[in-house]
Amino acid sequence: MNNRRVVVTGVGLVTALGTGTEKTWQGLCDGRSGVADITRFDTAQFSTRIAAEVKDFDPLKWFDRKDLKKMDFFIYYAVAAADFAMKQSGLDITPELSERAGVFIGSGIGGFTVIEREHQALLEGGPRKISPFFIPSSIINLAAGQVSIRFGARGPNSAPCTACSSGAHAVGDAYRVIARDEADVMICGGSEAAITPMGVGGFAAMRALSTRNEEPQRASRPFDKDRDGFVVGEGAGILVLEELSLAKKRGAPIIAELVGYGMSGDAFHITMPPDDGNGAQRVMMNAIKDAGIEPHQIDYINAHGTSTPPNDRVETLAIKRLFGDHAYKLSVSSTKSMIGHLLGAAGAVEAGITSLAVERGIMPPTINLDNPDPDCDLDYVPHVMRRKPLRYALSNSFGFGGTNASLLFRKYEE
Repeated sequence: MNNRRVVVTGVGLVTALGTGTEKTWQGLCDGRSGVADITRFDTAQFSTRIAAEVKDFDPLKWFDRKDLKKMDFFIYYAVAAADFAMKQSGLDITPELSERAGVFIGSGIGGFTVIEREHQALLEGGPRKISPFFIPSSIINLAAGQVSIRFGARGPNSAPCTACSSGAHAVGDAYRVIARDEADVMICGGSEAAITPMGVGGFAAMRALSTRNEEPQRASRPFDKDRDGFVVGEGAGILVLEELSLAKKRGAPIIAELVGYGMSGDAFHITMPPDDGNGAQRVMMNAIKDAGIEPHQIDYINAHGTSTPPNDRVETLAIKRLFGDHAYKLSVSSTKSMIGHLLGAAGAVEAGITSLAVERGIMPPTINLDNPDPDCDLDYVPHVMRRKPLRYALSNSFGFGGTNASLLFRKYEE
């Protein structure tokens, strides 16, 4: 148990459903897919030719043209999402607050676009052709660095890199920093922009991606018997976390309370979860214990739900083993069915979505669940969003290397 209460006062989302929190939220509620043919590069030689690209993003809304060459897209997305979150929170980081305001923003891969571009420049023109901005535009911690510079946050600053759990770990670690009185405000989350030839080609080489190229909007289908892999997404999710008394004092909008954070390791395989779901079961239990509640109090789980055959089956098994009979009373959904898998940003985007679900009493659907896998027999909120008062909701993230995170949100109450 932690001593200081931590609340979410801002959520910023940039996804394939739209640049801006409400655009993404509305797309989720409508059950709309953001997956389409890849437009960033020629995919003729690729086995997978689809992805969940951010289609309406204009970096000039946030940056001067001269600054664009100093950043990769994953930094653009992080800054934009942080701007949305800060505006929603109404927070102004004053000089007096600055040393108690920090930034944790994770990424699984970082600046792939810049890395590929500068490598090509090296091959074609030699080392003199490498941009002096290559390193600061591509390294993972520069999303957090640029956000801290923009908003004047001089407190704790870090960048978790834990594969698909990066964003969730950033949010959870930020929560702990506030709870133990090392900061009062944290801008936290994850960002990713890996829809590049190397990014898509690398995951395709692992046979991790869906090849349903003729039906892109039906390709991401978590828990469905016909799922054949995940769809790469991109974008960012940023949350503003605050210590409760500070948020109340300034009249901030309180979206939800973050009350639990769990971590675990599978110690099993570089990419596969253990068949018994032990790591996933323990990470959810750790978050529930951290919150000081019981499993039967959970109303909703925003699943990791990648649309890969082993992950969905194992996550379902972990839920059933932890919750017992209650597993069939709670609801589970995977928003990756609509926005794809945002890799290192996924956990943060889904944490933001889960916060909004708790605030608004709406569970986003799992679309494309046409033929449920017999091993996946829970309530996955198929096809259509559902209204239901939610008091406690979990958000799960599991990463390559067996690194797991679970975040537990509660409906805010005085």
